[in-house]
Amino acid sequence: MSRVLVSVAAEVATGVQRAVVGSDNVRTAQENAWDAIQADRARAAARVETARAVAAMLAGAPARRRRAEPLTGARR
Repeated sequence: MSRVLVSVAAEVATGVQRAVVGSDNVRTAQENAWDAIQADRARAAARVETARAVAAMLAGAPARRRRAEPLTGARR
């Protein structure tokens, strides 16, 4: 594909975006990157919160006992 065709297609796409959402609302690469950073931080915070909740549940749970008998059909 020629560079000219790609360039024209990019300009058309940008023009359509500006027409649809308005010049003031066109997203930039910097805005997209910032949103990605914020989403990564939110996922990291959720992972930490989940890990703390699981650790708290495990700390409060009684220790499990091993089964005296193997499960039915289990090989020895």
